[in-house]
Amino acid sequence: MSAAALQPTAAPPAPAAAAAPPKRAIAGLVGILIAAMMAGLNNRVGALALADVRGALGFGLDDASWLTTVYSAGEVIAMPFSAWFAITLSVRRFELWMIGTCTLLAVCIPFIHDLDLLLAMRFLQGIASGTMIPVLMMAALKFLPPHIRLHGLALYALTATFAPNLSIWLAGHWTDGLFDWRWVYWQILPLAAIAALLIGWGLPKDPIQTDRFPQANWPGLAFGVPAFALITVALDQGVRLDWFNSPLIVVSLAAGLTLLGAYLLTEWYHPAPFIKLQMLSRRNLALGFTLFICLLVVLNSGVMLPMTYLGPLQSYRPLQMAPIGLIVALPQLVLGSVVALFLYRKWVDARFVFAGGLLLIALACFSGAQLTSDWNRDQFVMTQTLQAFGQPMAVVSLLFLCTSVVHPSEGPYVSGNINTLRALGSVFGGAVVGQLVTVRQRFHAEMLLDHAALVGNSVPLAPEPAQLMGIIGQQALVLSVADAYRVLGVLALVMVPFVLRLTYIPAPDLQAPASHSTPSSSQG
Repeated sequence: MSAAALQPTAAPPAPAAAAAPPKRAIAGLVGILIAAMMAGLNNRVGALALADVRGALGFGLDDASWLTTVYSAGEVIAMPFSAWFAITLSVRRFELWMIGTCTLLAVCIPFIHDLDLLLAMRFLQGIASGTMIPVLMMAALKFLPPHIRLHGLALYALTATFAPNLSIWLAGHWTDGLFDWRWVYWQILPLAAIAALLIGWGLPKDPIQTDRFPQANWPGLAFGVPAFALITVALDQGVRLDWFNSPLIVVSLAAGLTLLGAYLLTEWYHPAPFIKLQMLSRRNLALGFTLFICLLVVLNSGVMLPMTYLGPLQSYRPLQMAPIGLIVALPQLVLGSVVALFLYRKWVDARFVFAGGLLLIALACFSGAQLTSDWNRDQFVMTQTLQAFGQPMAVVSLLFLCTSVVHPSEGPYVSGNINTLRALGSVFGGAVVGQLVTVRQRFHAEMLLDHAALVGNSVPLAPEPAQLMGIIGQQALVLSVADAYRVLGVLALVMVPFVLRLTYIPAPDLQAPASHSTPSSSQG
């Protein structure tokens, strides 16, 4: 396929007055962005502040871990289907309903002390929040013309680069700054109010497209919902329950994969699928989605690994770890658009920008691999700075390379694909890194114990057994986190040759913006 064929299809020239989106439409899109950011923060902050939440509510560690699992399951369930429901019910109506549901649950959750009811409410909140991020990407692809579409995708990228890192500061502020854990859930209230006002004012009151209901792939929905839920449960609880040694994990994974196969089969043959699998025949989508999953695994090096070290070994609270996240988060407000502007230059190849971002992330990981037990927050500055520049280069370039081979009318399909992969990939990445740290920690602990046994008799003032086990445990964790950094750095390097195999996409023409759909346009 030629490069020209891969250019986004341009519509016939439009009048000059239609070259720029109306102010109300822009306000509506900003509202969708705020709602998506709210959803991302609602997930991460709740997970980071889980220790304080379970302490306030009196739950044990095992029971409280399900609060994160059920929310993630709800989020994953919603993502493949949210674009279809947004189109059918109208983006305005659907977004307002979901924001209202999420807000109402957020108000009530801190007052619930029954675990089963709390899990049900958190699950429903996950479903409501999970609908908002795919709608943001769908809106960017459908409503924005090529000459500014990449800036919209850069804003979408903030949900993957900005929100997770900002969450550390927010979790610390609510639990350690205000000493009121309820704000872990109430934090979304002002954002929800602003998003609802902008969406309600900016987006048109489109009617419900009732004719789409008989056409939907309802058998696929019946297979897909439990499939995504069960797979998420298996991935999120796998490390804690020791994977295949747990009947719950075995049954969940087997049933989930079976139902997923049935779901994908119905989607392939159904005339009106929720996600169009046939699009994977395009190289940039098939290879790009694979790289996206790997990238989500690698991005755990920016948030998860520093916290894994600083929390247990240096006894850092979330507020003390906040600068680690802010070093990565705050530059994203600017760097995403900078990368987008850079990609619009005719002489720039997005593949090389993507590869450059991966090289910076790899360098950050190898810097983190020098970790010792003497490190504190300050030693992570260089690592996090490299992450701050590498992440937007990789994420925005990947989105450009993938979405440029689809027509705006295919936006709902590619949005469903990407966001489903993103939700599952985030859970999968956390599971992979968590298991890697666990396995390496056991290995290093055993090696250190053997070494201690060999030299114990020759040391006149050997530490007491309890003290020795504490020292060994700490050192094993240091070595395991360093190993995880090293593995993720290698993975980032391995991705580079595959990135260069993506099809070259020339920059869109900025001189003659094409006509584009407005939010009042129907979507198929």
